Amino acid sequence: MQSRQCLNRKASGARPCANSRSLTARVLATAAPVAPSATPASAPLPLPDGVGEHSGLKHLPEAARTRALDKKANKFEKVKVEKCGSRAWNDVFELSSLLKEGKTKWEDLNLDDVDIRLKWAGLFHRGKRTPGKFMMRLKVPNGELTAAQLRFLASSIAPYGADGCADITTRANIQLRGVTMEDSETVIKGLWDVGLTSFQSGMDSVRNLTGNPIAGVDPHELVDTRPLLRDMEAMLFNNGKGREEFANLPRKLNICISSTRDDFPHTHINDVGYEAVAKPNGEVVYNVVVGGYFSIKRNIMSIPLGCSITQDQLMPFTEALLRVFRDHGPRGDRQQTRLMWLVEAVGVDKFRQLLSEYMGGATFGEPVHVHHDQPWERRNLLGVHRQRQAGLNWVGACVPAGRLHAADFEEIAAVAEKYGDGTVRITCEENVIFTNVPDAKLEAMKAEPLFQRFPIFPGVLLSGMVSCTGNQFCGFGLAETKAKAVKVVEALDAQLELSRPVRIHFTGCPNSCGQAQVGDIGLMGAPAKHEGKAVEGYKIFLGGKIGENPALATEFAQGVPAIESVLVPRLKEILISEFGAKERATATA
Repeated sequence: MQSRQCLNRKASGARPCANSRSLTARVLATAAPVAPSATPASAPLPLPDGVGEHSGLKHLPEAARTRALDKKANKFEKVKVEKCGSRAWNDVFELSSLLKEGKTKWEDLNLDDVDIRLKWAGLFHRGKRTPGKFMMRLKVPNGELTAAQLRFLASSIAPYGADGCADITTRANIQLRGVTMEDSETVIKGLWDVGLTSFQSGMDSVRNLTGNPIAGVDPHELVDTRPLLRDMEAMLFNNGKGREEFANLPRKLNICISSTRDDFPHTHINDVGYEAVAKPNGEVVYNVVVGGYFSIKRNIMSIPLGCSITQDQLMPFTEALLRVFRDHGPRGDRQQTRLMWLVEAVGVDKFRQLLSEYMGGATFGEPVHVHHDQPWERRNLLGVHRQRQAGLNWVGACVPAGRLHAADFEEIAAVAEKYGDGTVRITCEENVIFTNVPDAKLEAMKAEPLFQRFPIFPGVLLSGMVSCTGNQFCGFGLAETKAKAVKVVEALDAQLELSRPVRIHFTGCPNSCGQAQVGDIGLMGAPAKHEGKAVEGYKIFLGGKIGENPALATEFAQGVPAIESVLVPRLKEILISEFGAKERATATA
């Protein structure tokens, strides 16, 4: 039985290549672009001698295989050469059954399968914090969820009691926590039944596709991003069942479509951003930006690709881009394998040429430059707002730190059905939006108990607070984030008055899942000392901007103890000196 390949193998290690960028440049300089007829859309190439039939080399052209097999390739490339991550789409069900039936033991499972390959099925083993349990990451294109989907998510985590919870992420996605290997088959198949999936949500694949969280009801949108992202999701991931030819990219990709000047999905920090713009004749096209990402070693904003594409080109362009990245991308030092490194190695013009060739010689338009007489203030989605449909509103509610429990999912579903259209949108700021609420139902809706926990009109600082998981569940986390973030921000809201929102982002480590670099204030987990003892701490960043004319925050302070009695006064001082906050007047008897 194939699943036996999952058993009794120990994980291997390899040192990352220090010279991968120069190696990539040499390979790319000598390799001719793959002609459209030879791209992996056709039959896979024969595998080299000695390579197993399930190897991840199956869809790679010769030059990419050379990089994957190079002795300086990183450990993850070696894991994929041995067995493609796509095998997890079968293994996950077989392993679930073997464990449930007692035919194997947890201790006998292959570490590469448990800790690496199962991520292609959306299962992330958190062995350091919760051994034997998984975080399951989903795919929620454009962050839209139905009441039926919300109720299924509730049922998925309810059996785990206190260990079961969920988080809204900074990619407007959902992560379930507490899932066991034995239950994974039931959860995955249940997700399919309600139109969701977890496949290809982790490792070297495309992450959740993000767009405008008020798409379809936004008075200022140029295009409704929901059907575009649903179609892109279905195309890229085979309607949620996994697409093998995209299971061996050099690294992950973040892709988004922005439909307003607000840039709600943050194109500037996505590997691929499509910015909707209107030409003088009214046609909507998409300027393309590429290369934005955060990592331990590098944080960089995306750059213009120097072209625009039509809506008809969105899907083939995205397919071509994945193939170009897969076939030509670097596979050495893991810190130098994101898309920007390929773009820099070949140059913007050559990269654009490769895309054209992979699309059969397609031509792209010139970038569309639109002049605006007035600057655009990025809109706050929380609160009550008029939709473009007369008599209807969207209502944005703050979910502190994005943390949800089974009862929360149930209650959100009930409120969405009672007052809105039975759907909700989750946002990159980890909040929830109810759409199509009639004027006549607003007052009754605002009185619902749900909004005592998830306020529609939160404090000015709580409304802009974002947090990653932190060290409660994540082994990379150097500091607690979620619970501490809520306490700290609520204390600051109680003590200070501000004339404008200040966005505070907490992230537990330099991987920056909490996107500290986009916050007005960013806190990143780091070592610190307090009274001569080592304690959890933060680096503090200032100056991140989002929307039009974005900018990344820069480091302001190091080694600030993550102790509330120290952290709150330090942030209070920053808010007063840098953001014009004022002390609240002392209450009188």
